[in-house]
Amino acid sequence: MTESPRTDHALPRDRRDLTGPFDVIGDVHGCRGELETLLGELGYLIDRDELRRAIGAAHPDGRTVVFVGDLVDRGPDTPGVLRLAMGMVAARTALCVTGNHDYKLVRALDGRNVRIAHGLERSLAQLADEDIEFRTAAHAFLRELPSHYLLDHGKLVVAHAGLPESLHGSASGRARSFALYGSPTGEYDEYGLPIRYDWAQDYRGTATVLYGHTPVTKLTWVNNTLCLDTGAVFGGSLSAVRYPELTTISVPAEQIWTERAGITPAS
Repeated sequence: MTESPRTDHALPRDRRDLTGPFDVIGDVHGCRGELETLLGELGYLIDRDELRRAIGAAHPDGRTVVFVGDLVDRGPDTPGVLRLAMGMVAARTALCVTGNHDYKLVRALDGRNVRIAHGLERSLAQLADEDIEFRTAAHAFLRELPSHYLLDHGKLVVAHAGLPESLHGSASGRARSFALYGSPTGEYDEYGLPIRYDWAQDYRGTATVLYGHTPVTKLTWVNNTLCLDTGAVFGGSLSAVRYPELTTISVPAEQIWTERAGITPAS
């Protein structure tokens, strides 16, 4: 059962004044190495601290990354991904929406009663090895992430699980829940995973909607929408789409970090 986000979290951000160009990146899930590789392929120059940790990245042509959420859980280095994404957002070289895993980590750090599963245990263990200053900053960063972004005069929408046209820009609980989780049908597949309403098949909006959440083995445009979660943490790839060019780029996973039923890594 999914929980609707509290009203003080995950409000949408209307930044129609930002026109890009953007590089929208799919679910990272703690795969810092793959993220650094993808940023390099996209032409970003990575900034490092005295410990050689990635703390930011910028593109010489002034492009901006947009993360579709689920920065955390399951992978080998959630703190490293957060450190890089936080640095980029602070430097205004990136934007980020919240994902359901990011939101659940916030609730866990808030001390709320959440089930420690699906990779959350890895994030909590990895963050426990960081100093209190970083943990506090990461908690605040994740807490403030919006449910979705409206960009480029409303021609581009980025939401973790996608968003029907009627909910673009909405601050309602329904919009926030859909952006985080999609819309469950109440049915489950042979692996016990929830079957969600395939909103993209019915989408007829003029705005391009970029999202992630449900891993796919191939990048496929459906009615002006594109799912960018190609299962990097499951041994697939980490993917991005350049906007407004609408060209895609993927880098292979370094290894299978987490096994998942029903997902076959790309060869």
